Amino acid sequence: MSWAQTLRTWPASSKPGVTPLAKPVPQAILSGTIRNASSPDAKGAVARNSRAVTQRQPNSAGKRVVLATYGSLGDLHPYVALALELHARGHRPVIAANSSHRDIVKREGIEFRSVRPYIGRLRREFGDEAALTQRGWDPRTGPKFLISRVLMPSLAASYADLSAVCEGADLLVSHPLMLTAPLVAEKFGVGVLSWASVALTPSVLMSAYDPPILAPAPFLINLRVFGPRVYAVLLRAIKLTTESWIKPWRRFRRELGLSAEAGNPLFDGQFSPQMTLALFSRVLASPQPDWPAHTMITGFPFYDRRGDGEQLEPALAAFLEAGEAPIIFTLGSSVVMNAGDFYQESIAAATALGKRAVLLIGRDPRNRPSFPFPNNIAVFEYAPFSLLLPRAAAVVHQGGVGTTAQALRAGVPMLVVPFGYDQPDNAARVVRLGVARTVARARYNGVVAASELTALLTNPNYARRAGEVGMKVRAEDGASTACEAIETLFAS
Repeated sequence: MSWAQTLRTWPASSKPGVTPLAKPVPQAILSGTIRNASSPDAKGAVARNSRAVTQRQPNSAGKRVVLATYGSLGDLHPYVALALELHARGHRPVIAANSSHRDIVKREGIEFRSVRPYIGRLRREFGDEAALTQRGWDPRTGPKFLISRVLMPSLAASYADLSAVCEGADLLVSHPLMLTAPLVAEKFGVGVLSWASVALTPSVLMSAYDPPILAPAPFLINLRVFGPRVYAVLLRAIKLTTESWIKPWRRFRRELGLSAEAGNPLFDGQFSPQMTLALFSRVLASPQPDWPAHTMITGFPFYDRRGDGEQLEPALAAFLEAGEAPIIFTLGSSVVMNAGDFYQESIAAATALGKRAVLLIGRDPRNRPSFPFPNNIAVFEYAPFSLLLPRAAAVVHQGGVGTTAQALRAGVPMLVVPFGYDQPDNAARVVRLGVARTVARARYNGVVAASELTALLTNPNYARRAGEVGMKVRAEDGASTACEAIETLFAS
């Protein structure tokens, strides 16, 4: 069943408390004739978005859209892609996010407003960014720490910040970690502020028909053999275990004068009754009967620029030109602050294989090798994945959705070493696609990595399948498709 058919078969009246779309989705979008994500002539969003600010200025007829997100670059970049596309369409986007992302957003000519909790305060409270990352990424206790210790203490401040940004806005586009977004949307009311929620990964949708691998208890996926009814009971039990985490959120709802009846903001309560944008590719997941009403898969919205344009730094470009395609080792932008011995073991694996390699080590000086290593291994802090990964022989990464999306689009095989949250589930999905292998973080060392990479590089089926999937992902235009959907929520 296509997502268009799914939308038609999920009437709002079939779910208690769900209201119809503020404006019907045009038939042209449902049929896929307007920039459908699977259109074969769809162009990649990055090239078009890089020109958006200079091509078209917002006008008074455009709508003000607040894009509220919280987290790492993987959480920011899709919203920057949407903002650039909305800007190109004549609207007035503003990104509301943690203050550390201000410079990236403002460089693109997009309005930025900071929303608490501030990263600086968290660093002071928990020691430094590395210590904060280590606690937040513990596979078992990390989610509770993130919700209870990071987000809940700042509820009132976050609500005040986001409410101020939404004054005079037409639409709020939220993020799963922006726990005050449902409160702001409800308080303003649908007649004043429309609201679209976002799922960056399939695991956010928590389907019993396509159950995710849960990082704190990955073994639970074995229960899927008993079917969706049994797994639905399991998911409800998991939801109940988090109720103690969100007691401050429910108390704050009452203080705002909102109804006590509300879904859990970590699960069903995070989704808008008007629209949920699944900002991932159909190669990762297809619509399920228990997804939120009015959910549409858009494809990945890509953005990964930094500084003055889309260029590899000269030293990296020269290294790539000097020999065969290298293996890329990266941990994205978040767990890179808790890398441990990942890069040391990666050097050992590349050396054992006699392969060229590029290590993207981020800002943490502890990740820079302290010992001599071969000159066929290069170390850099950062590089735009859209320019680097298509030139790789393979990519070894942590399984964050942003890195996974870029590797899929590049059409290269990957070895995924998941740390937590959505990463084990993302890893399982690309393994099922036939484009990847995976190894648990606890098992990752030079010997294991070399063995897994040998299997990845010597079996031509991985490269062939990665090329096929890459063509499908490159044919999508996630930012455009999402913005077409967003525009249906604007009042006529």
